[in-house]
Amino acid sequence: MKIKNLLLAGAFLTCQLHTSAQSGPLNVLNIRNSKDLQEFFKYTGKDIPFISGHRGGVNAGYPENSIEAFENTLRHTPATFEIDPRLTKDSAIVLMHDATLDRTTTGKGKVGDYTLAELKQLKLKDAEGNVTAFRIPTLQEAIIWSKGKTVLILDKKDVPFEMTAKIIKDNHAEGNVMVTVHTAKEARWYYERNKDIVFEAFVKTQQAMKEYEAEQIPWSHIMAYVGPDNSTALKPLYRDLNKRGVMCMISTAPTYDKLASAAERKAAYQAIIRDGASLIEADRSIEAADAIRSMMPAESVKQKFFGRK
Repeated sequence: MKIKNLLLAGAFLTCQLHTSAQSGPLNVLNIRNSKDLQEFFKYTGKDIPFISGHRGGVNAGYPENSIEAFENTLRHTPATFEIDPRLTKDSAIVLMHDATLDRTTTGKGKVGDYTLAELKQLKLKDAEGNVTAFRIPTLQEAIIWSKGKTVLILDKKDVPFEMTAKIIKDNHAEGNVMVTVHTAKEARWYYERNKDIVFEAFVKTQQAMKEYEAEQIPWSHIMAYVGPDNSTALKPLYRDLNKRGVMCMISTAPTYDKLASAAERKAAYQAIIRDGASLIEADRSIEAADAIRSMMPAESVKQKFFGRK
């Protein structure tokens, strides 16, 4: 009986420790509204480098585009999250990168062939193909969860611009949701309808920079995605965008995240920040954050935006 009781007590303690690990404090971004978000992304020269989790961060046991993956990353580091909204058969918006379900869920076929209720019956798979207990979240669920914790960056998939603009407006989410735009004209469409929306904007060239200025998109509303390669050719673009108060981001998902060794990846992440980018969008969100942790400035006016709860 004593042995049985000890085993039960041990099992209970293990369960409690696991629950505690899963529900520990989060590193959060204290951003309340669009004004805060604009200030957070304003380039100062003494900014705190940070990570944006590509597809929410891709780490073992935590499926991409899941709230559980976001929370897992935030237990290790403050971060924003690039996510992928898609439409269901009944016009709900869920988070799913692929147009099909096969790779990341227990379902098969196109996302758009299923209703939200049907999709909610499926389970998500992690990056290694392991089935988890986690379910497909809606964009609405993610927006509500993210307030006071992080910033969601909506990639461009199959959701009409009108629906994207409406869900941000209806949720008063201009402080915790950004929109990815590939062109200045796309930014102009949103800006005409909501002056508080902040953009992750594709600004990979000097010509693209001129186009945003021609469309009169305020630089205060832009964080610039400059591409996936840390090239010396970016130096003039960094200089000109930084002069305008714009932070620049490189995405390592298609490039440096795929390097074979952790040492190679660490060197690449550090070089990106050292060479002029202010943030990194990475699949390996936790690993990238660890790599640049030693590169934090001694002092920064941005410190007020970083907290734990």
